[in-house]
Amino acid sequence: MIRVKEIITGLLMTPAFAICFFGCTTPEQFKEQADEEVYTILDQKWKDSFGYKANYKVTDGEPNALDVIKLIPPSGTLSQAQAVGISTRYNRDYQNRKESLYLSALDLTSVRHQYARQWFGTIDAFYETSDGTEETPFNAQGGVNQQFLLGDGILIGAGLAVDWTRFLTGDPETSLASVLSATLEAPLLGNGAGKVARENLTQAERNILYNIRSFNRYRKTFVVSIISDYYRVLQQKASVVIQKASYQRLVDSTNQLRMEVEVGKRPAYDLAEAEQRLLSGEQGVVSAVQSYEQVLDNFKIRLALPTDIEIQLDPNELRILDVIGVDLPDYSAEEAIQIALVQRLDLANVRDGLDDSERKLILAAEGLGPQVVFVAAANVESTPDTELTRLRFHDGDYSLGIMADLPLDRVNQRNAYRESLINVRQQQRDYDEEIDKIKLQVRAAYREMVQTTESYRIQKIGLELAQKRVEVEKLSLQTGRGTVRLLLDSEDALVQAQNDVVSALVDHMTAKLIFFRDVGILRVLPDGMWEETKP
Repeated sequence: MIRVKEIITGLLMTPAFAICFFGCTTPEQFKEQADEEVYTILDQKWKDSFGYKANYKVTDGEPNALDVIKLIPPSGTLSQAQAVGISTRYNRDYQNRKESLYLSALDLTSVRHQYARQWFGTIDAFYETSDGTEETPFNAQGGVNQQFLLGDGILIGAGLAVDWTRFLTGDPETSLASVLSATLEAPLLGNGAGKVARENLTQAERNILYNIRSFNRYRKTFVVSIISDYYRVLQQKASVVIQKASYQRLVDSTNQLRMEVEVGKRPAYDLAEAEQRLLSGEQGVVSAVQSYEQVLDNFKIRLALPTDIEIQLDPNELRILDVIGVDLPDYSAEEAIQIALVQRLDLANVRDGLDDSERKLILAAEGLGPQVVFVAAANVESTPDTELTRLRFHDGDYSLGIMADLPLDRVNQRNAYRESLINVRQQQRDYDEEIDKIKLQVRAAYREMVQTTESYRIQKIGLELAQKRVEVEKLSLQTGRGTVRLLLDSEDALVQAQNDVVSALVDHMTAKLIFFRDVGILRVLPDGMWEETKP
């Protein structure tokens, strides 16, 4: 504890110090102070179970396009990890979420400041004239106030004020004095004294915890969406490759038919049909390229990249996915639901919200009866003749007593109690509904994962059949037993089968990520990528 004499000595230095401090402290330094306090709060509140503490600090100023472009490798090819890293750093919606988290912690600093040591200093100088008389009254005061909130609503206030007018003017006839004051309020019955203040502070502290959970839940959803979009772009790129390969096969087949028609081995209508299908194939390539460029541009926007910059995504990521194949977790949907009910951060928020409403109900109920508060106060001045560091405790003003408010008019308190009752019921329904929603989400995600697993297996079989069909139709046409139309139809079926396999693979990966997210076992790594935690 700082002794009274030390505080007063410090206050005497306050005028010069305040002028220097507020004149020399820059806005940037104030910002740094706010950042330090906010991130201290976030670090203290952030639990390991929420996820890695990363990708949550705000950046000052709007990102320059050149800053984003610098993160692109010289090859222009973005890996999945690089894309996720850029998005968690520059994506506009993600920036908004980080700033919302920051602002919620900043609000908490204001609430906490009510119970922190608060220094004040005032300097007033005027020029007054009246009836030919001129005066220049001057007054300067400084001091410190602090409130303490103890236990279940015990509120203690303390303050020390110093009149430093003489210190500034050098006028020996001007007073120099200090005053120490203190108050204490303790609730005996009801919700008086600092009980409401305690609840407000408790709620503010818990709100930042909820916001951290919500941010981590959002971060998981965001990363899943970026990875899914990354694979969708690669899927569309693969469609371009498939379409171009098919078109080249059609070109080869059409040239072969043209030679056979010229020597009379094939009728002219076979060539006409092949040329018509060739035009369709060319249009398919144009459409595939256009779709690819569109989804790539959309993905650039999600990364906060200019749409006119030339980049491509790493096709090896899709090949790796193909090598990994598809699989299912080694636990059932019902087991996954039980895991989700423990792991889901959004459910924890709703559950704690129910606790909040029950606390407020108890507080409202206490407001219905008699309100009895024990109060005490003290006011001590310094010794005259500028002995401001010597407080006259023996000659101070002291008081203590009890304040009681009888329950003669409790309409407002009655309404607050009834409202609290309804809020508890609503919060309970919200909690029950959230449990049902999570069960539905997990079951739906599990079914989707199973469905995409089966779909991939079926599409792989379909691809093998389509490849065999093309070979059979080629042989049949060469031996004179097949037709050009059947060969062309088999080529279309092969293109469709190839696209379906890629689509099923990407669908399964997306379904698996969504499942891990909805179960609550997907963790976002510091670099923005993800891992599956063991249930």
